[in-house]
Amino acid sequence: MISSLWRRHVLPFTLLLGLLAAATLIGDYFLHRLNLVWVGRYLGIPGTILIIASLVYSLRKRKFISTGNPKTLLNLHEIGTWLGSLMVLLHAGIHFNAILPWLATVAMGVNVISGMVGKLLLDRSRRHVQGKREHFALRGLSLPDVEQAVFWDAVAVDAMKMWRKVHIPIFIVFATLALGHIFSIFLFWGWS
Repeated sequence: MISSLWRRHVLPFTLLLGLLAAATLIGDYFLHRLNLVWVGRYLGIPGTILIIASLVYSLRKRKFISTGNPKTLLNLHEIGTWLGSLMVLLHAGIHFNAILPWLATVAMGVNVISGMVGKLLLDRSRRHVQGKREHFALRGLSLPDVEQAVFWDAVAVDAMKMWRKVHIPIFIVFATLALGHIFSIFLFWGWS
């Protein structure tokens, strides 16, 4: 029996996203419980650095740089942005005292989700649907019957292709809001 696209691909996506949310909640809980809220205040710095460092993959993909193995850089991009996002989410905590940081956090969350869609769902889903097509063709089904058999999975793949139209623009929004947040921190910092 061929596994469902949803069980094989959507479930891991949901679990990884849930892991990010759970790690954030648990981390924030322990920072508050252990009276280490001040640590969370500074986690935004290494988190932002990890996210910025992970952009090397994007530079390599768009041929702005020519060094580095794209597959290795993609893995580092995924790990760096996930860990960086976790640190930024811990930095944001559950404090609702300013709108700009929260807008940046929401934009980062949307960007993380869109990146995970691209990684975990789209590529694997395409391969899954193609595998189902080949399986049904080997069983002797006609092309129209094969297409009917994979119709709903193919519709799901087509819907997931929209992630590219969201990922880059939402990153630009996130980067702009994050820079605004960082600028405002330096502007209103108690320098004296």
